[in-house]
Amino acid sequence: MLHWAVIFFVIAIIAAIFGFTGIAAGAASIAKILFVVFLILFVLSLLFGGFRRGPRV
Repeated sequence: MLHWAVIFFVIAIIAAIFGFTGIAAGAASIAKILFVVFLILFVLSLLFGGFRRGPRV
């Protein structure tokens, strides 16, 4: 998911360079949403992954 966020961010930068402001704004907003979803899923996987393993022996 982080990979897709980076791809949309690069598309936004390229579109902004060429003057396509509408496409750049859309791609940037998609990249922001994907990055936030990635962060939430990453934190949840860290929390629940640590709880599932149990105590170390």
